[in-house]
Amino acid sequence: MTPIGTDTDDRPQRGSPLDFAVDHQSRLTLATVRRAVDRGDAVLAYQPVVQAERPARAAFHEGLIRIIDETGRIVPLRDFMPVAETSELGRRIDCLALALGLRALAEEPSLRLSINMSARSIGYPDWMRTLRHGIGPDDTIAERLILEITESSAMGLPDLVIRFMRELQGRGVSFALDDFGAGYTSFRYLRDFCFDMIKIDGRFIREIAAQPDNQVLTRALQSIAHHFDMFTVAEQVETAEDAAFLIDMGIDCLQGFYFGAPTIVPPWRTPQAAARR
Repeated sequence: MTPIGTDTDDRPQRGSPLDFAVDHQSRLTLATVRRAVDRGDAVLAYQPVVQAERPARAAFHEGLIRIIDETGRIVPLRDFMPVAETSELGRRIDCLALALGLRALAEEPSLRLSINMSARSIGYPDWMRTLRHGIGPDDTIAERLILEITESSAMGLPDLVIRFMRELQGRGVSFALDDFGAGYTSFRYLRDFCFDMIKIDGRFIREIAAQPDNQVLTRALQSIAHHFDMFTVAEQVETAEDAAFLIDMGIDCLQGFYFGAPTIVPPWRTPQAAARR
């Protein structure tokens, strides 16, 4: 008998029962997400990004896609996005997020909103049609839209991203480099990209007030961003101590649970927001 896990010429290698269970659950989750995307069952969760000089009020919001299954449960992104990102499903999720974001911008003239995208979606016809249709009727929509591209995604297709950014920045769209410092940066390309803002990866921000290593690394990333005239956003700010340290350091904007968790209830539709108008 050939032991389980041994390669043979006529039999594929078999994993452990745990590996099988994990793979089976992953396939079930992806099938659930595909059906939800087919139905359009998704919402955006809005998280505020505040200016360091005016932390009591949002400068803009990030719209984070939330996929809803047949039971009404939100499917955790970590359960499907790493796999979906490299497939057409990821492109369709990007289309859905962009459509929801553009709709929110059209409905609320005071809103400035960032939406996540993959560089792979630039060549996806449905995504490009959604973008052009959404920013076409009203010039102010493009001016209030921020597209966030992760560092790993941008550096994988630099020439395509650079051309795309130059075209859309001419229409007024802004761009943010997400997860800056995560380990993929080519500084030669960073000079050519001309992002409007850089979001410093949360692993450098968490506990920064008490971690000298994070302080040194974040200051270095901030210096690079400012050298290229890009605004800085500190991600995953979770405590008053970290927020105070970052404000004193000169970070331009802050985002994290300390300033507000993502919420599927649009903040501009709350009674408090209506009272301020």
